[in-house]
Amino acid sequence: MDYLQMFIVIGVILLLVKPVGTYIYHVFSNVPNRSDRIFGAMERFIFNIAGYRRREAMDWKKYVISLLATNVVLMTISFLLLSLQQWFPWNPEGSGSMEPTLAFNTVISFMTNTNLQHYSGETGLSYFSQMAVITMMMFTSAATGLCAAIAFIRGITGRGQRLGNFFEDFVKAIVRILLPASLIVTLLLVALQVPQTLRPTTAVNTLEGIVQRISLGPVASLESIKHLGTNGGGFFGANSSHPFENPSGLTNAIEMWSMWVISASLPYTFGLFARNKKQGWVIFSAMMVLFLAFLSLVYFSEKAGNPLFHTLGIDVAQGNMEGKEVRFGVTGSALFTAITTAATTGSVNNMHDSLTPLGGLAALSQMMLNVVFGGKGVGLMNMVMYAILGVFICGLMVGRTPEFLSKKIEAREMRLIAIAILIHPLIVLAPTAISTMTGLGYGAVTNPGYHGLSQMLYEYASSAANNGSGFEGLADNTAFWNIMTGLVMLLGRYVSMIALLAAAGSLMQKEPVMETIGTLRTDNKLFAGILVGTVLLIGALTFLPVLAAGPVAEYLTLK
Repeated sequence: MDYLQMFIVIGVILLLVKPVGTYIYHVFSNVPNRSDRIFGAMERFIFNIAGYRRREAMDWKKYVISLLATNVVLMTISFLLLSLQQWFPWNPEGSGSMEPTLAFNTVISFMTNTNLQHYSGETGLSYFSQMAVITMMMFTSAATGLCAAIAFIRGITGRGQRLGNFFEDFVKAIVRILLPASLIVTLLLVALQVPQTLRPTTAVNTLEGIVQRISLGPVASLESIKHLGTNGGGFFGANSSHPFENPSGLTNAIEMWSMWVISASLPYTFGLFARNKKQGWVIFSAMMVLFLAFLSLVYFSEKAGNPLFHTLGIDVAQGNMEGKEVRFGVTGSALFTAITTAATTGSVNNMHDSLTPLGGLAALSQMMLNVVFGGKGVGLMNMVMYAILGVFICGLMVGRTPEFLSKKIEAREMRLIAIAILIHPLIVLAPTAISTMTGLGYGAVTNPGYHGLSQMLYEYASSAANNGSGFEGLADNTAFWNIMTGLVMLLGRYVSMIALLAAAGSLMQKEPVMETIGTLRTDNKLFAGILVGTVLLIGALTFLPVLAAGPVAEYLTLK
């Protein structure tokens, strides 16, 4: 039954990859298609209201500036709204305004598609903030990542100097993809008993004879975009472990499909833009191989349970059920854990701090690599980055100028790719070292020793990968952690994005070269293996020492 559950979830994704990937291609191909008749009027209305009538294509610099300016404006507005929360309507519980460093962290978190929550949703935010601020940023942050990926794809597969128009792509991503998909998922969740209301908390009499106030709210609408946009921020502090966010095995499957489907479909979209579907399937295959490896690690680790229980004679037939919901069990929890850290969603249906050491290692590793499907567009961009690096390494081995998609990879592109590759481990490892050596962040650690290091490492890896999940034993709502993780999220989101868009802009201007007998093909099984090997060689080895000092050392102490 366990394997059947995993087979169904993965099988449905495999069936959706081609149609969803094709639809995304048609949305952004700028070729007239049937979706124009459905959504064109709405888009024209939005542009007319904004006074934006001349929508000319942009080079990579203008595209990046437009992207950054839009994000800065949205972050500024959101910061003001959270700081003045108590004065706005739809605040039945009288939630106060956010403390400045927490508002700083929250705004950056949601705008960078991280949704790292150092607050509890049902008590820290009003209904107005949940809908007007949080939901708005969930749509716009997801659209931003998707636009960056599409511009990157156009750059490495096209010719010329223009990556497209950011504002046109941004509106299309929301109007043609995220809004309709969110509406469908919201209706499904409401039908499956997920609340969608503006009523205040409900008072009920418990079996003990006391009155308990149960929080409600517009949960279903936030849940839909939370997963479709790979945002992950929950309406409730317990996130998708809460029965109002995720009441059954069926809603659990819907949420997993929602957070995975767009990211899994983008490689196919890439293949269509490249006019070589095999190229897209090679990228997808490499991602799926890595995903299945990490899913196996977390599943079998959790299924085996805590080794210490065996020595105590305790029955662990159900596996490691600490921190898990009985309605999901080990299988539903392990699968959700693997998908949420692969797609960098950050939504959780179990407490990752309670995972076995190797289960936590699997979640950590996927965020450290940040290529196993990834968030909206980020995983694809990073995997193609490793593909170019793999071509470069192979070219050095045989003494040829490396080529990718018939374009020469030269010094400028490799410098930009080096920046994108190095920034991720730097902003994970350096802050972890600072927090450990200075003691400034160590006061938040609730479990000293190897697991304490893992708690801090997980927080920064999650922030850098724009994931947002956490080892929630870490007491992270302090000025130090709010500011440090806020800065890490900013760097993790925008530095690599800018570097890769610059590389795409450079490649777009190059004339294609003729393929010869000595050209390394990048659309076959051999290159899929090279790609997986490059990811593991460069990505995994970078983090091996700190993983050995954290989850691996913890695992060895339990043997």
